[in-house]
Amino acid sequence: MSHILVLNAGSSSIKFGLFTPGDAPGLIGGGMVERAHGDVVMHVKDGAGYRLMDTRLPDPGSPAHDMALRAILQALETHFGHVEVATVGHRIVHGGLSFAAPVELTEDALETLAGYVSFAPLHQPHNLAGVRAAQAAFPRARQIGCFDTAFHRNHPFVNDTFALPRAYYDRGVRRYGFHGLSYDYITGHLADTAPDLHAGRVVVAHLGNGASMCGIRAGRSIASSMGFTALDGLPMGTRSGQIDPGVLLYLIEQEGMTPAEVSDLLNRRSGLLGMSGISADMRTLLASDNPRAREAIDYFTFRIRRELGGMAAALEGIDALVFTGGIGENAAQIRAEVCAGLGWIGIEVDETANADGATRISPQGAAVEVLVIPTNEELVIARAAARV
Repeated sequence: MSHILVLNAGSSSIKFGLFTPGDAPGLIGGGMVERAHGDVVMHVKDGAGYRLMDTRLPDPGSPAHDMALRAILQALETHFGHVEVATVGHRIVHGGLSFAAPVELTEDALETLAGYVSFAPLHQPHNLAGVRAAQAAFPRARQIGCFDTAFHRNHPFVNDTFALPRAYYDRGVRRYGFHGLSYDYITGHLADTAPDLHAGRVVVAHLGNGASMCGIRAGRSIASSMGFTALDGLPMGTRSGQIDPGVLLYLIEQEGMTPAEVSDLLNRRSGLLGMSGISADMRTLLASDNPRAREAIDYFTFRIRRELGGMAAALEGIDALVFTGGIGENAAQIRAEVCAGLGWIGIEVDETANADGATRISPQGAAVEVLVIPTNEELVIARAAARV
């Protein structure tokens, strides 16, 4: 039987999933190759989430997607028998103006996508490296690209533009939004499980090392906290989030920083790491008694509350708040702090349900449903690859 392999290639990790083909792809197994505590390790689980393998791999000294793919294929064949990859689905962070739906990754498409590297420097190069590695590993397979920006491509103009001369908008300087594959999954999940909420006004908070929020009405993205690049909006693990453009001019004109140095500062040395001086990992910050860790957490949750108010205004109300992503799904304390003091907008949290990791953490009868829904970007990619 032929299979669909899904790859989500990042700067220091590759998430993967092996799916059956057809209109409703089923997960056979999956996992991740990542750098952890100085080692390169691979985790493999079966379709039910049972852990099959945790092993250390030789360190190639770089992301080395080709080496990782060989290890992934060998592990999949060891645990699931012969693997015949007919289609490879890839997460591509930035589709620019050219791609608003999944496409086959031809050479022309890849050349266009390479032009968006400067829009997403932490992600796009690694996404494309994963495609090249998959082409070499599976030369007969079709390579399908799925875009994080596609979900947001129908924003109203006022949520799509910057107040710059119109010529820049026409050249593609606009608010693209990101984490679209995650929002696509959450929207589809609500359509299946809570159609009344799906038809209403939902704010989704995708909180992880990368963090953003999206205002969705009737399944359509109305507003996103991220903009032209994945730097805007909420503070993240190492990214600054929203910042006054005058600060960037100051850094260049007064501090003498080059554009490359500013980019490194905003993308790799800011966010939770920069504010705390301790770590980009929320788990580490929550466990720390250092006051700077507390300040970083307070800023993170404050910015989420502030963005939530803006999303509610863009949607003209709110019927549900959904937490997802690594922090959103697992950090009950962060969820509680985000929702504290939001009774004025109808948001309340049941402390017991929140601590127990329930799906619905708002009290019975609350004006706004507060939900925790694990996202599944790999399934969205598999479904799209099957359709293409």
